[in-house]
Amino acid sequence: MKIGLIRCEKNEAKCPLTNCIKCYSEKSQAFERYDESSLIGIFTCRCPGDNFSEMVKVLKVRGAEVVHIVTCTVAGREDGRWVIGDGFCECIEELSRSAAKECCIPVVIGTAHLPEGYSPVHFE
Repeated sequence: MKIGLIRCEKNEAKCPLTNCIKCYSEKSQAFERYDESSLIGIFTCRCPGDNFSEMVKVLKVRGAEVVHIVTCTVAGREDGRWVIGDGFCECIEELSRSAAKECCIPVVIGTAHLPEGYSPVHFE
């Protein structure tokens, strides 16, 4: 599976995607369902996400078969653990749903740091 990633600008100066890339490499967390995969590219979404679908289109043109959105868009740290809520983007589900439909490619919210009980949300 060829995978593209989209991260949020609100965390780019603090997070070099170390755990997202580690989980991708180890096929763990949100990437555990892929037997074989390659990372096609990474984009940073700028608020308010006006070019989100365009980024998904470019990743698809470059060969991505699925686009993953970093977990921190929907989750935050609380008492040392990751929980749903307090993520960086309150409209990421709407953006993901729209891009998946418009670009005809699955968009998945989740990478690393999946909160307990959270299953990555898939839009097709």
